[in-house]
Amino acid sequence: MTEMLRADKLTKHFNKGTPSEVLALDHISLQVEAKDFLVIIGSNGSGKSTLLNLIAGNYFPDEGDISIDNINVTSRPDYKRSKWIARVFQDPLTGTAPELSLLDNFRLASLRTKRKAFRIGIDQQFRKTVQEKISVLNLGLENKLDTLVGKLSGGQRQALTLLMATMESPKILLLDEPTAALDPRSSEIVIQLADKLIRGQQLTAILITHNLRQALDYGTRLIMMDKGKILHQFSEQEKKTLSLPEMQQWFV
Repeated sequence: MTEMLRADKLTKHFNKGTPSEVLALDHISLQVEAKDFLVIIGSNGSGKSTLLNLIAGNYFPDEGDISIDNINVTSRPDYKRSKWIARVFQDPLTGTAPELSLLDNFRLASLRTKRKAFRIGIDQQFRKTVQEKISVLNLGLENKLDTLVGKLSGGQRQALTLLMATMESPKILLLDEPTAALDPRSSEIVIQLADKLIRGQQLTAILITHNLRQALDYGTRLIMMDKGKILHQFSEQEKKTLSLPEMQQWFV
């Protein structure tokens, strides 16, 4: 398989040189192949979100390198990595513009990876494309394209965020606890949609979750982080042999 992401000996401190210094990542190395769906679990402070932020370009490592599609992106900020990476955050309010309609939100998402220039606005073909994409949710939102997104529920907004994030088939999809703020029903809808999009578009994806059932049921690989290091790592075949009680014991 083709390697899509490589992280070599990533180290990250916060508040370095002060009494409150924290070693968030401790020489972590990780390889993610194309079409891998990697799930990362770990307690609070284990380094999961820091790792995702380094991959996305929100932070830069103190040491180590990051390559995407065999291109070293270590010093590139997040907006220069957007042509490879799409991201869905924990907060459903983060991924959408509440004062804009569903259609306008999708228009903005469609331009995310394109060069900035004057472009023709929304036409009937684009409206039809968005309707078709939204119809997979079976929520009736394809008939409410002119509704302001701010009037939708958190679960609806998170589902739309997923559709927008994958609209241009990114190389890598980062899912930063996308169901943590949702009720159980909405959580299941969103994680099933994510799995469907990842498999259907053959995306490379990384999911951070505290939900051990999701970690067991979804993804092709699993790693557990603790104190800035990778504590356990399982291949797809090894992951199939795990049980929920066994995983729960890791946190005792």
